[in-house]
Amino acid sequence: METATADTIGLKIIPLGGLGEIGLNMAVFEYGDDIIIIDCGLMFPEPYMLGIDIVIPDISYLLDRADKVRGICLTHGHEDHIGALPFVLREINPPIYGTALTLGFVKEKLKEYDLDSKVDLRVVKPRDIVSLGVFSVEFIRVAHSIVDGCGLAIRSPEGVVIHTGDFKLDQTPVDGELTDLATFSRYGEAGVLALMADSTNVEREGYTLSEKLVGDAFDEIFPRCARRVIVAAFSSNIHRVQQVVEAAARSGRKVLLNGRSMIANVQIARELGYLRIPDELLIDLKELPRLPKEEICMITTGSQGEPMSALTRIAMDDHKQIKLEEGDTVILSSRFIPGNEKTISDLINHLYRRGAEVYHEKVSEVHVSGHASQEELKLLHNLVRPRYFIPVHGEYRHLVKHAQLAQKVGLAKERCILAVNGDVIAFSDGEGCIIDRVETGRVFVDGKGVGDVGNVVLKDRKHLSEDGMVVVIIGINQGTGEIIYGPDIVSRGFVFEDESQQYLDEAKKVVVDTLALVNTEVLADWSEVKLEVRRVLRRFFNKTIERRPVILPLILEM
Repeated sequence: METATADTIGLKIIPLGGLGEIGLNMAVFEYGDDIIIIDCGLMFPEPYMLGIDIVIPDISYLLDRADKVRGICLTHGHEDHIGALPFVLREINPPIYGTALTLGFVKEKLKEYDLDSKVDLRVVKPRDIVSLGVFSVEFIRVAHSIVDGCGLAIRSPEGVVIHTGDFKLDQTPVDGELTDLATFSRYGEAGVLALMADSTNVEREGYTLSEKLVGDAFDEIFPRCARRVIVAAFSSNIHRVQQVVEAAARSGRKVLLNGRSMIANVQIARELGYLRIPDELLIDLKELPRLPKEEICMITTGSQGEPMSALTRIAMDDHKQIKLEEGDTVILSSRFIPGNEKTISDLINHLYRRGAEVYHEKVSEVHVSGHASQEELKLLHNLVRPRYFIPVHGEYRHLVKHAQLAQKVGLAKERCILAVNGDVIAFSDGEGCIIDRVETGRVFVDGKGVGDVGNVVLKDRKHLSEDGMVVVIIGINQGTGEIIYGPDIVSRGFVFEDESQQYLDEAKKVVVDTLALVNTEVLADWSEVKLEVRRVLRRFFNKTIERRPVILPLILEM
């Protein structure tokens, strides 16, 4: 592709998240004066992101182009595809297109932010086509670990781009809805400019197991449980909830829903007809004490060991209404999300301390993935036969492995575009390549603050968590520069003051001796005093105990 200018570029695809990471999925399609956005997801914080609640994409590129955005198309209702909407919609507010359950989850999420009445939600069905400026988008049914998932066929003047969303080729899905291979094949026959495909499971050989196997595992486990059964799952996994309910009914158990998101999502799915639960099968917390233990099944949130989740509070004996008892069975029916292994391991240990028996994916088939493995990906590539391939949805190694897999099924290496967030992928006259980069990154949400915590603050938090803090309080006469109070030293997370008072007294003496050598003019300059105190204490702490606390001098005007 020849060097292109902004005026000569045809189609631009700009990933703002989801390439080089799990989550944060968001991609921009731009042609002339028209922009569409595919997905708008969040990412849960990584271990170094101390105090951060969630992470959302940086949409700086879109802020001065808001009038060009024709719509947001959602592939499905998982948090890593819809979770950033409440924050993004404060800045741009185009129509949002998605299937009924996807938008049901979106609407519930927007209610928390008082945005549900301010947003234009437009429900579509698989094989519906919507026109958005020069673009038209067809929604294509795919099987995944959530109901109503779709891939997208995005038609532009430069050609068709297929975006798979998250998918797998489940031949025995719980709801009978198969991945629509016929439509993918139809586009492949007509010609596809580029394929953007889910890379999450590219390292797994063979095929991903069917969701139906989880139901078989439940049917095997439930009859063996002499007391209560507690199943922890993602509240969005409606298929999984359906199978738990059916296994409970077959084993003569009533079902209690626990956890705010579980109750809300089940209600939405029932109202839309995606979840079939007879009213007489459900119980509430008030009925729990009067039922025999062997007739109870609870479905709860907290399978990742989240600190404030329902299951974690149960495991820590901190739940007001539910107490774990000897002989109860807990089933963690979800995968161990990378980064959560230690938290989940701690949760399992706490459950065993309470006398429970625990099943999880490492010891039983109580979870299967919702993402395609290698043989399914190969089949999709052969059906779609794209001119170019752009691996998406995965860490960088996943993208590399998926590009290599595409080459194994016949695509030339130069037609595999290995992009990262912020790359501008341009297509013109049938040719494509990366031509530029735009500003992108991660925006941290901490409480009600959005974007006010950056890498510098995280570095300070890490420093504080590792080495603690020392506050030095000094009273100085502003007129004469005379020290008339202190220095007092207060520490947190550095040393235990009651047992280390002698050591802190030595530190005070070092400060006093240093300031005694400083002339009056310097003492009158508070910034110079702070620098001197930091310098001498940093050297003292490093030399004596090899620690590097945050040193905070506090000068009082006396």
